[in-house]
Amino acid sequence: MSKAKKILYVSSEIFPFLPQSDMSYIGRHLPQAIQESGGEIRSFMPKYGCINERRNQLHEVIRLSGMNIIIKDIDRPLIIKVASISAARMQVYFIDNEDYFQRKFIYRDENERFFADNDERGIFFARGVLETVKKLRWKPTIVHCHGWLSHLLPLYLKKAYRNDPLFTHAKVVLSLYNDLTTETFNENMRSKVLTGGMKTKDVEFLAEPGAVNLAKTAIQYSDGVILANPNVDPALPEFAKSLNLPVLPFIDPQDPESTYITDYNRFYEKILETK
Repeated sequence: MSKAKKILYVSSEIFPFLPQSDMSYIGRHLPQAIQESGGEIRSFMPKYGCINERRNQLHEVIRLSGMNIIIKDIDRPLIIKVASISAARMQVYFIDNEDYFQRKFIYRDENERFFADNDERGIFFARGVLETVKKLRWKPTIVHCHGWLSHLLPLYLKKAYRNDPLFTHAKVVLSLYNDLTTETFNENMRSKVLTGGMKTKDVEFLAEPGAVNLAKTAIQYSDGVILANPNVDPALPEFAKSLNLPVLPFIDPQDPESTYITDYNRFYEKILETK
């Protein structure tokens, strides 16, 4: 891999901060492999309240914190924390906010009810990552999104941040999982998402803000799609193909014989070659 390749990983889940799943496994091992092969990486995830800060040795990055993200005309402080995975020699940045990420559950409450503000949590996470990368003054060549909480990031990168020189030429790779299927978001999600010169037509799918339409919004603004779970809703790869996007079929990352890192790397090269 060329040392000039810089990959921003934006994940809903990363092991060992959350239990192992296909998503958290890839979030842990893929960036390490890319880094060890000569790439430069940055990894981001939400700082859920169930993550033990002392055990995982998280600490706030004061120079990056202190910004605000405005949602529904309310300023919400953006707190950035960081922890190291010493075995991988890599850092993970955490997006934190008391209103959105201090609760002890991830997507649902103790009664398995989908959080009513999950739409705002997704907005805050996506914009928080991009604002932090701007503050780092780090220019990615590829942004690789994992999990539904990252699904608004392709939209923001291609619309609200399209004229920012840090992101102008960045390609977006979207990994689709089976993390949301039938859930719906707040009926006003579309109006909350709009910011920075974006237009209502940019988020037409969110007129009906369900899980599949959120994924379609992410696909619409991506440059390539990876099927990271064998049970992805078939409407999603079909939609990607209708947009002539390259689609990488599912490869089991936890199979001892898995070639997913090599295949993902080739997929990155293919995406970078497209205009």
